[in-house]
Amino acid sequence: MSDTLLTNLLAEMTRLAEAVERLAGPPPADNDWTAADCFVWAPARLQLQPVPRPNRIALKLIRGVDHVRDILHENTVRFADGYPANNVLLWGARGMGKSSLVKAVHEDVRRESGVSLKLVEVHREDISTLPVLLDILKAAPHRIIVFCDDLSFDHDDTAYKSLKAALDGGIEGRPDNVLFYATSNRRHLLPRHMMENEQSTAINPSEAVEEKVSLSDRFGLWLGFHKCNQDDYLKMIETYADHFKLDLDPEILKMESLEWATTRGGRSGRVAWQYIQDLAGRLKVRIDRD
Repeated sequence: MSDTLLTNLLAEMTRLAEAVERLAGPPPADNDWTAADCFVWAPARLQLQPVPRPNRIALKLIRGVDHVRDILHENTVRFADGYPANNVLLWGARGMGKSSLVKAVHEDVRRESGVSLKLVEVHREDISTLPVLLDILKAAPHRIIVFCDDLSFDHDDTAYKSLKAALDGGIEGRPDNVLFYATSNRRHLLPRHMMENEQSTAINPSEAVEEKVSLSDRFGLWLGFHKCNQDDYLKMIETYADHFKLDLDPEILKMESLEWATTRGGRSGRVAWQYIQDLAGRLKVRIDRD
């Protein structure tokens, strides 16, 4: 065999080997669990990206959702202590602190219990990769909450089937060291008109709708968040102002915050926080969420 032919053959074998590697995808990253307590799932690299400084507020600053706060906290404590706990769907009005509550409860339970409790956020568009993520997480020496914010599904979106399997389905089921928390504006995660369309066109209407609704049923706890009244809204404002030492006359604080809510078209925890940010900026006061 000539040197030229041998060189060409080796080059072709190298190209084939590289093509096989690309088809196989990247190997799982060597994730460093000690790097942080919060991570974001990056499926393209099969990597858990550490978040050293998460965007969150202290649990004591969250007002107006006391009942659901206590339920979520108790469920998280049981999970951290190694006892049975439920997957949780936090649903309802926008801006009422659903995602803030998940992050705040995680941090509070982690500090109080001393347990190595991790929070892994999965973006909505990466739900279909949940089986791969769970395969990585089940080998971790930690208790892990998998969190998806603003979870919902649109027409012809089949990713919800991956979520159903990850929650309770499949032969293996959900790993014992993993719990799933999700927030959504919809209790059933799909628009009502989609379920009604399925019902009107299906041979067996009840079965068509049942498959969609059964996704929400995989969550053992449904925690509802409703629009806050004026008293709750003002309590949020007062709590923030006291905590961050924003020196303003109480009557002016009340008047300004109500006017702010009117211009925003409603009252919510998010609107209260936005007013506090504006006020702190005007008073030249730096605020730290933790």
